Amino acid sequence: MHPYWPLYLQALLYLHIACGAVAFLCAPVALLAVKGGRKHRQWGKVYFWAMAGVAVTALTLSLALPIFFLAMVAVFSFYASFAAYRVLYLKDLPQGGRPRPIDWFAAILTLCSSFLLFLMGFLKPDVMHVGVIHIAGYPVSIVSVIFGILGMRLAQNSLADFVKPPRGKMFWWFTHLRGMIASYIAAMTAFSAVNLGHWFGPAWWVWLWPTILGVPAIALWTGYYTKKFTPKPKQAVA
Repeated sequence: MHPYWPLYLQALLYLHIACGAVAFLCAPVALLAVKGGRKHRQWGKVYFWAMAGVAVTALTLSLALPIFFLAMVAVFSFYASFAAYRVLYLKDLPQGGRPRPIDWFAAILTLCSSFLLFLMGFLKPDVMHVGVIHIAGYPVSIVSVIFGILGMRLAQNSLADFVKPPRGKMFWWFTHLRGMIASYIAAMTAFSAVNLGHWFGPAWWVWLWPTILGVPAIALWTGYYTKKFTPKPKQAVA
């Protein structure tokens, strides 16, 4: 925050911090609670709406300042929790259910925004500012590139399910799980960037260490539930 900021920007920043703190603290409660239980649903809703508050305030601040990198990151990071929340209402996709217009709009917006984030990492790394490294003598915002890839992947997964209905009956479980964990990784990234950035500046690892740890965690958790939901072969009776 800067002293010359107008009052409404200062208020938005305080609201952004408050929403982020709520999301950061309540997510582990929802994650560790019994899946599908009352506590899981209640804390999950608190987390989702806190992340919505984070996204709205971040997007507003990013456009007002302006900081276009944070604006595009706000879109894809919120989409992770949005897709995870919305899939609970799209469990009937394998049976011919249809996504709502808001689902299409959010996925396409995230795809376009993330593609722009990816391109800007190569074309305008000075504008992206964070995580700039040199590849073959050319500056590249590696953070912008990686976040762009992750955002496009999230949106593509959703669009693929909208176009071609998923086969697995429990597809929604994995979409929900991956999306919520991915959005929490985004929250941890913001926390790291704000706090560690004071000492280490816009270094790439300040922004990427939550992703480096979180992506394998998602893979392990997905593998665990894939094995759990796979029917065990029946043993032949002698």
